[in-house]
Amino acid sequence: MAGHDGGDSGPLSFFKAQHRAFAETLKTRQGSDGLVDGLLLQAWDSFDRNVDIQAEGQPPLACHKGCATCCTLRVTATAPEVLMIGRYVRWSDGRFKSIGIDLPARIADADAQTRGLDEAQRVALRLRCPYIQNGICLIYQVRPLACRGHASYDVHACVEAAAGRAGEIPYSEPHRVVRSLVQNALQSSLRDAGLAFRLYELNHAVCIALRNEDCCREWLSGTDVFAPAAVTEVAADEMARVYDAIRAS
Repeated sequence: MAGHDGGDSGPLSFFKAQHRAFAETLKTRQGSDGLVDGLLLQAWDSFDRNVDIQAEGQPPLACHKGCATCCTLRVTATAPEVLMIGRYVRWSDGRFKSIGIDLPARIADADAQTRGLDEAQRVALRLRCPYIQNGICLIYQVRPLACRGHASYDVHACVEAAAGRAGEIPYSEPHRVVRSLVQNALQSSLRDAGLAFRLYELNHAVCIALRNEDCCREWLSGTDVFAPAAVTEVAADEMARVYDAIRAS
């Protein structure tokens, strides 16, 4: 891994360096409208740079523009990611509607069909992500870390899995590991700053963001505004204990 200072480090040191960097951003931009942007630009840049380093020498990815085979999976996101996507959907609403795409309605419809489903149930439903149009992600520029970190070396294996047929998908381990480290460092730093740090089901959380124009201000004040969309497989207190243990090691 590339450390925050450009030096090499292992996963634990990388996590700690990321945590410190996010903590500094939270400190310098506390209460600012630019906090969400600062955190996410930092997260995306760190992910991209470190995936490039870790993936050196690995096989080429099968993922390409126009391939949305995996876009039936449940997607989770942190609060800053949800806030950014909600803002982007509002900003692009008029442009999308001018070409016949009502994205807020699509998201609400998908949420109505998937709310409360766990990972396995969501996969079995095989419902296409509402952000996909002709194989293209409409929010690609602001897509969550979960999507950035999901990459495969074999499109045939992805197609077989999406069709419900047995098979093992050769996922890119560098993408998975770097995404996990960056995301968890972000969550840990949010927790230390007194902000809601859980993961949320994307469609439900974005619906909340679109209904509540004050959700960013409320989140910045410490309110867990996306709590109804929280993913509960791992309890928040358990996550907190893990973060404390990592930082103490």
